[in-house]
Amino acid sequence: MGGRSAEREISLLSGQGVLNALLEKGIDAHAFDPGVRSPVDISKEQFDRVFIALHGRYGEDGTIQGLLELLNIPYTGSGVLASALSIDKVVTKQIWLSNQLPTPRYEVLSGDSNWDRIANHLGLPIIVKPAHEGSSLGLSKVRRVEDLPAAYALAAKLDRRVLAETCIVGPELTCPIVGHGASVQALPLIQIIPPEAGYDFHHKYFSDETQYCCPPGLDPELENQIQELAISAYRALGCRMWARADVMLDAANQNKPYLLEMNTSPGMTSHSLVPMAAKAAGVPYTDLVVWILSQTLEDTLSPLGVHRS
Repeated sequence: MGGRSAEREISLLSGQGVLNALLEKGIDAHAFDPGVRSPVDISKEQFDRVFIALHGRYGEDGTIQGLLELLNIPYTGSGVLASALSIDKVVTKQIWLSNQLPTPRYEVLSGDSNWDRIANHLGLPIIVKPAHEGSSLGLSKVRRVEDLPAAYALAAKLDRRVLAETCIVGPELTCPIVGHGASVQALPLIQIIPPEAGYDFHHKYFSDETQYCCPPGLDPELENQIQELAISAYRALGCRMWARADVMLDAANQNKPYLLEMNTSPGMTSHSLVPMAAKAAGVPYTDLVVWILSQTLEDTLSPLGVHRS
């Protein structure tokens, strides 16, 4: 928990929630913060396995996963390759498009980009964001061509690679996915209804203004379509154990779903979405945490006990 990324603050909250749940279940669990200790110290502690509650770079991008592979310590979540692919929003899009999975049109920006051409290609409004950050950090919604350079500069402060994509206007959804191989399953969808200010870092984690609808009350056929799409996106990237796919519905095109990104180490805070979906499926937070940890035992890769009413 913790780590060195821009999402350190949220990772500490996620990690504390996970730690409390493991201790409550009688598991001999200990906090380890690679932001203040050398990750190499993990090998000195003789841990049996690791629950990764790190978010963003150095924790969700394959780096800590690679270290744990070298140390031969089992860990939760996706492996090195899937983690590295998923954190890069550009590569993620390329993989999804190669698998005929819908995702908004995009451009990779630079300081000398032709802003008029990009606006003509993507259409306004445009979403500009760092390619390797999460939690809406450095993200801008651009409604005028002349605002594109400032949006690029904001994102470029956090990342050398900046992405612009067509803004899909419609309901915003997220779909948690759990399992591996043939046992992959989608948890209930959540619709996110942000305040007028938008679904930024503050409104994701610290505000009570954002509304969440779980289940979202969609047509069952559409809901099933979105869940199947999220599972296909998860498999295309090679994810395992658990993740969360973010999706937008195009209100102007019969609510066609578009994949935005895949989170391979989702938040586990009091405002987080995977615990919310698990609760709607009849799985308490503590049981969810223990189930995720149990997936590090290779012979227990089995479906989460989801109870649907």
